[in-house]
Amino acid sequence: METDSLQHFFDCCLGNWEIERTYHYLNQHLNQQEVERSSTKFNVKPLTPALKTKVLQDNQYCWDSEDERLTGFQLAFYTISEKGDEVSQELNALFVPKRGDAGILQGDYLRDKAYEEARPIVSHFQFSANERELLMTTHYTSVVSVDSIKLINPNLRIRQILNYHRPQEGEPLEKLVLAGFGVEQKVL
Repeated sequence: METDSLQHFFDCCLGNWEIERTYHYLNQHLNQQEVERSSTKFNVKPLTPALKTKVLQDNQYCWDSEDERLTGFQLAFYTISEKGDEVSQELNALFVPKRGDAGILQGDYLRDKAYEEARPIVSHFQFSANERELLMTTHYTSVVSVDSIKLINPNLRIRQILNYHRPQEGEPLEKLVLAGFGVEQKVL
């Protein structure tokens, strides 16, 4: 399984980033939409072997920690919305490739702390080497988050976050509750 392109993607994501996002909160029952803008500062570092082991243990995930295909990052961010709301968080993320075919790599995406719920969580990822796009899907208690990072070049990324009301098992994602869009630029 070819993982070099995923590692290159993560290598390009290391460093400090400044992000401008727009969030659209949708209330489909009332046909209303609230729009909010925010600014975020990200710091992304490589995931050390000790932190890889911690993320695996936090998620009670069985995997050979010596496997070099495991890759990930340490992430710290600070966000302030135009309303003055502030959020900061630090987490560790580990990507466990499971299968790859025709330039598409898929596997599990593990975090020691999730965005929506402060607990360890195992999600799904798909990476397209041709599109240089990482798609992460997380099933939280009440929403399903589909997060896309598209690497335009090593200093510019486009981000899309779609949160759906979590449907019953086997039902499609249809009720969009949040759509976020952002431009992410590396601070040199």
